[in-house]
Amino acid sequence: MIAQKRGPPAANPSHLLPSELIDRCIGSRIWVIMKGDKEIVGTLRGFDVYVNMVLEDVAEIEITPEGRIINRLDTILLNGNNIAVLVPGGQPDDLA
Repeated sequence: MIAQKRGPPAANPSHLLPSELIDRCIGSRIWVIMKGDKEIVGTLRGFDVYVNMVLEDVAEIEITPEGRIINRLDTILLNGNNIAVLVPGGQPDDLA
């Protein structure tokens, strides 16, 4: 029996490559959990093959023994080596 050809997998979001998913997030909010004790929430403006990212309208959340410290920034460049998790459209509960 001959197998039928299937259409491109891009129709189903679960079949996207990670870089394709990040590309679809350009212009929208993204929550970046960094290695260490920092989280970043901002609007994704661009990224490269190393997942270095440019974010605008940023809230930088630093977790310290005294509690959370939130710094507001206009623009930030994140090094892709320090990114642990990306959450498209997400943000921490206490930032909402």
